[in-house]
Amino acid sequence: MFRYISLPVLLLSLSVFAQEGKTAPDFAIENLDGDMVSLSDNLGGGPILISFWATWCKPCIEELPEIQKIYDDLKSKGLKAFAISVDSEKTLARVAPFVKTNKITIPVLLDPNGDVARSFYAQDVPHTVVVNSSGEIVHFHSGYKKGDEIQLRELIAPLLEKTE
Repeated sequence: MFRYISLPVLLLSLSVFAQEGKTAPDFAIENLDGDMVSLSDNLGGGPILISFWATWCKPCIEELPEIQKIYDDLKSKGLKAFAISVDSEKTLARVAPFVKTNKITIPVLLDPNGDVARSFYAQDVPHTVVVNSSGEIVHFHSGYKKGDEIQLRELIAPLLEKTE
């Protein structure tokens, strides 16, 4: 039925398949308080949910409260999470007020140049990544539609059981 696959589709498919099962790239970036946070310092206790987002992204604004609910429900079982803002220098000042207004308690990290996002192949936001306790990428997903959070929760649950 499909005889030809376009080069961009092929390259995107290869980058997608290249992520799962690979070791997550380490990063060290600032949180909202100006403290450095690294992925490697947070490995080992349970899975880590990483959400790349931006204040100007409508799907991100819908998804982030759902990520917050997952974090609230599962952090006592060992889930860690980071909401990595890819807001540029131009919109970076909106991040802290957004987080406060929306009562986001997930640690928010700042990636204004998009370096960390690129290392995770996050070409669009929202982009969600789940890393297991040993640092392996076990899931990633770009975009958001209502119901994605249910699948995400179902994916994380067995990872928490492995750390108990």
